[in-house]
Amino acid sequence: MVFQNILVPTDGSEYTKAAVRKAVELASLAGGSITALYVLDQTVMTNMPMDSAAVNVYGTLEKEGRDAVEFVRQLCEEAGVPVQVALKEGTPVKVILEESSSFDIIVMGTLGRTGVSKLLMGSVAEKVVRASNCPVLVVRATEA
Repeated sequence: MVFQNILVPTDGSEYTKAAVRKAVELASLAGGSITALYVLDQTVMTNMPMDSAAVNVYGTLEKEGRDAVEFVRQLCEEAGVPVQVALKEGTPVKVILEESSSFDIIVMGTLGRTGVSKLLMGSVAEKVVRASNCPVLVVRATEA
């Protein structure tokens, strides 16, 4: 199977940058394209009062998202790989799975929570692997 239409969820971390590099390599070899997806995690906003602090947090998340997808765009352009970017709001696992229906493969790093929160909630990557209808390649970042 040739994976030409690749979804790359990113949070801009070193873990996802390793996955981005692998996705660009795959797309380049297969003559494929990449869609970079950043999810503005609504769970961060759930317990915040709707005041200026919430607006500042949202603005920070939005900037992080733009920076994360811009990293993907730059690598793709350097490699001559067609790229699209998307910023969506929601719960990361749910949005990734909703978006994945039109892709051949998801290439992702280990996104999201760490420590106790990861133990209680599970990882985004693990949940995507378990529920995805398309193949998922999880890339471990050795340099992170």
